[in-house]
Amino acid sequence: MSAQLLIGIHAVEAALNHDVGNLVELYLETGSQNTRVRELGEKARELGVKPHARDRAALDRMTGGARHQGVVARYNAPPPRSEAELPALVEQAGREALLLVLDGVTDPHNFGACLRSAEAAGATAVVVPKDRAVGVTPTVRRASAGAADRVPIVSATNLARTLKSLQQAGVWLVGLVGAEGEALYDVDLQGPVALVLGSEGEGLRRLTREACDFLARIPMRGEMESLNVSVATGIALFEALRQRAARP
Repeated sequence: MSAQLLIGIHAVEAALNHDVGNLVELYLETGSQNTRVRELGEKARELGVKPHARDRAALDRMTGGARHQGVVARYNAPPPRSEAELPALVEQAGREALLLVLDGVTDPHNFGACLRSAEAAGATAVVVPKDRAVGVTPTVRRASAGAADRVPIVSATNLARTLKSLQQAGVWLVGLVGAEGEALYDVDLQGPVALVLGSEGEGLRRLTREACDFLARIPMRGEMESLNVSVATGIALFEALRQRAARP
């Protein structure tokens, strides 16, 4: 496990709630008037984690000037889940299986925002390639508002092989593309589905695109050719929820 710096209330609170055993040290701003900071300190003490008081200048130095809200922690981040765990996650979810596959997202703020949407939609897992993609960095954790600790993140050594294994498990692969494909709202997302989105610049790689069962686009009326990957992720995930809520 690699030590990380958790910055901000959401990231530290998520670690306290879901993985307190890996929280090494907690630092709170001396004399903070923020009620949530005080409550977080009380919760930490209840869980056996003793907070250390630091003034704002010390926390600024520790975080390189990042917006820390008076809360910083050192955390032994566990590794992502293995692709070998995917079949069990899919089987457990059954008909409700809803996965997000991100093929080469490199911007940590985009990845964090995607995780936030995935957690809000109750996604079964988020699958990312091991290489050529951003990992779960402190910036990702902060941008995810704690979602990085609440949604399973699977690191795939071979994304094409992982996609094939999902298909073999009965999951339909729907790739999001720019101007091509069927309108997203006309694609059946009610059963086990993996929504596959590409990188910020190039979109889906050729092999990933060819592995998909369907290609879908988000209809747009303006002149923009594509949406930010995190925005597209949110639209696609919640279209799946909309369809599932309406099914018999």
